[in-house]
Amino acid sequence: MIDAHCHIDAYPDPMQTALDLERAGILTIAVTESPSAFEQAYPRVRGLKSIRLAVGLHPLLGQAHARERALFARSFTRTSYVGEVGLDYSDEGRPAQGLQVESFRHVLGLVRTTPKVVSVHSRRAEAAVLDLLEECGVAPVVFHWYSGSVSHLDRLLRLGHFCSVNPAMVRSAKGRIILERLPPERILTETDGPYISVQGRPILPGEVGDALAFFATAWNMTTEGVERRVWNNLRSHIALALKKTGAPGNR
Repeated sequence: MIDAHCHIDAYPDPMQTALDLERAGILTIAVTESPSAFEQAYPRVRGLKSIRLAVGLHPLLGQAHARERALFARSFTRTSYVGEVGLDYSDEGRPAQGLQVESFRHVLGLVRTTPKVVSVHSRRAEAAVLDLLEECGVAPVVFHWYSGSVSHLDRLLRLGHFCSVNPAMVRSAKGRIILERLPPERILTETDGPYISVQGRPILPGEVGDALAFFATAWNMTTEGVERRVWNNLRSHIALALKKTGAPGNR
């Protein structure tokens, strides 16, 4: 099972959460919101086989990016994974829009030189994210919890990008429209835990069963078949993103 976007450090006991994932064998891309958070977690999880720690610059923390950028560049050399990064043009993010663009361009400049697996946030900024990815020549990336228009989704797919989908998307009418339009070979599963609720509680890492069940019905497959499809998609994405072949992840 794969959780391609999870905030392990946001759970009450991050280390126990990571150990639980390790025991369960759930391959998890543990995104962070800043390089400071990445550096705090790195020595604790670097030996875990199921955890892929990603260094992030979350767009909603744009006011802090200037003092984090140099550390991001150093942390960037210690992992093959980047996230959560991107743009957020919602009401919450709009005041720091300029800072977000500056930071995202900085991140993409590094990725263009040294390719990484990248998990991108694009809320209400889908066109701007796609424009910057094209401008910087970075592809493919994974669009986490895509919620934009169908036209931007079609452009995203034409450019070769992937989408990671979560149970909240299955429960949303708009989310289901997006899921039905995604080609099977471009889909990964995620939780975005703990920021999604399941039965009145925060979702647990790896709880992607609702998404697997949706695709099992849509594709007329077993859930085990969908899991294999997603695993193969991750292998394919990593090979394309890092420009090499091999098992999922190298650090």
